[in-house]
Amino acid sequence: MALEPSIAVFDSCVLYPFHLRNIIVQAAVDRLVEARWTDEIHDEWMRNLMVQVPAIPMERLQVTRQLMNSALPTATIGGYEEHIPRVTLPDPDDRHIVAAGIAANASLVLTWNLRHFPANELKKFGLRRMTPDAFLSGLFDKMPDPVISSLANARRNLSKTRVSASDFIDILERQKLVQVAKRVEKYVSDL
Repeated sequence: MALEPSIAVFDSCVLYPFHLRNIIVQAAVDRLVEARWTDEIHDEWMRNLMVQVPAIPMERLQVTRQLMNSALPTATIGGYEEHIPRVTLPDPDDRHIVAAGIAANASLVLTWNLRHFPANELKKFGLRRMTPDAFLSGLFDKMPDPVISSLANARRNLSKTRVSASDFIDILERQKLVQVAKRVEKYVSDL
């Protein structure tokens, strides 16, 4: 069964954690989702990471950003600013994410911060919100093989640390991908 990937704007909170970023960007590389972000979203996750882990050099984060943009050259959205005034959210600073979704003709905002994106407001723009766990576990339920393959690719990306398949499942759980971890436990040999 062929899948037409959803177009999803990735909130900065899903790009901030290294392992989660690896998993969802790999899912986009593997065409399970059409990732969209803005320079503002990049700036936000990088700024927050610098505050939490000041030992990480900004140059390293810039390289990560460049690699993400090179791997997914259509992911960066511009021209979204004109849509910002149309959006009403509990935190006005999040309006750019919905505006990017409008400009990208996205159907989804991928975020952990569901309360920041009221469903009724998103619906006005043809958007819905979803956590990475709900999104990936939903994909798994429809087509487990491509999701397992993408997770295996994400695990292979960790070549410096050589994470075992069972340790990778632990990483999924630590990244709050609890439902995904439950689904893939029996496929550990395929990771």
